[in-house]
Amino acid sequence: MKIVVTIGGSIIIKDHDYRKFKAYADVLREMKKDHEVLVVVGGGKTARDYIDIARGLGTSEALCDDIGIDVTRLNARLLITALEDDAYPAVPHNFSEALEFSQSGKMVVMGGTEPAHSTDAVGSILAEFVGAELLINATSVDGLYDKDPNKYPDAVMFEEVTTSQMMDMFKSKDIKAGTYEFFDQTAIGIIKRSAIKTVIINGDDPRNLVKAIQGKIGTTIVPE
Repeated sequence: MKIVVTIGGSIIIKDHDYRKFKAYADVLREMKKDHEVLVVVGGGKTARDYIDIARGLGTSEALCDDIGIDVTRLNARLLITALEDDAYPAVPHNFSEALEFSQSGKMVVMGGTEPAHSTDAVGSILAEFVGAELLINATSVDGLYDKDPNKYPDAVMFEEVTTSQMMDMFKSKDIKAGTYEFFDQTAIGIIKRSAIKTVIINGDDPRNLVKAIQGKIGTTIVPE
């Protein structure tokens, strides 16, 4: 299959630990043996910290987004470093470059692309652009819940959810730089129109990527 993987910054850069990058690199190499894999990496708290500094300086939300995008691209460079010769050595800045780089047979790793697009949106657009059959979203919880499981012990996880249900859930979310939660409206809309099979998993264990290919795990976004 052709697979796009989005790895949340809340996972890969959470503890600023090189071993997390190495662990992801090992699993991605394993996946690459049987599949074509493209990866999008988020910025996490590191990006939000920089964005808060920029916002404190009174800059625009667009520039705050640009600064966050720079951090995602740094994270992408670290993952490329961990992947060594298995990855294309440059971080694409747009989807055309990502497609071009993928022709090399190397794994493509990218960060953000432009203001107002979360890396989840970038992942869904990339999946549509390259004709991916599966989009895997590695985040900090086990799947999509009806409310924040870190705050509410009675939160219930969805095993399956439609894009229309997700749009209803997230239509009131704040879309300022650095405040995205799971998916923004752009990401959901792309998944809906392209009918891309999408699975949300807990990315704390990189091997959950393999489980998302092999069987049932996390939350599946059902194409409509």
